[in-house]
Amino acid sequence: MSSEQNIKAAQSGYAAFGRRDIQGILALLDEHIEWVTPELPGVPASGAKRGHEAVAEFFRSLEKHWEFEAFEQREFIASGDLLAVQGYYRVKSRQTGLVAESPWVMVWRFHNGKCVHFQEYTDTAALAKALTGQAVAA
Repeated sequence: MSSEQNIKAAQSGYAAFGRRDIQGILALLDEHIEWVTPELPGVPASGAKRGHEAVAEFFRSLEKHWEFEAFEQREFIASGDLLAVQGYYRVKSRQTGLVAESPWVMVWRFHNGKCVHFQEYTDTAALAKALTGQAVAA
C-alpha cells in the first residue's frame, strides 16, 4: 500500500474508535497483529497483545477504565509501510474520576494492506496517577 493508503486506513481506524466500533478497527489489522501499549498497573489489558481477540479485549478494558473527553490525531507522518501519528487525549478514570491528559505517538506498520504491528507511546505516569490517585515514583 502507498503511504496515502496507510494514512487513510489509520484515519478509518481512529474514526471506528470514535464510534466504539471494535470490529471496524479489527478489520484493519492482520489476524496476527502485535499490539503494544504501555503497561499500566491495574489495567490487565495493557502491554503487549497478539491477535484479534487480545486487541478486542484491550478495547473492552479501555472502555471499562477510561472515559475519553478528547482524542485528537494531529499529524500523520508516513514513509512506505510505516506510519507515525502524533496526537493528544484527555481521559477520565472511571474508578477515581481523575483526569489525565497527554500527547501521544502511535506507530503503525503495514504489510499487504493490514496493520501487522501497532505501538503507542504516551505519558504513563499521568495515566497511572489518574487511575490510582497517587503519583508514580520516577
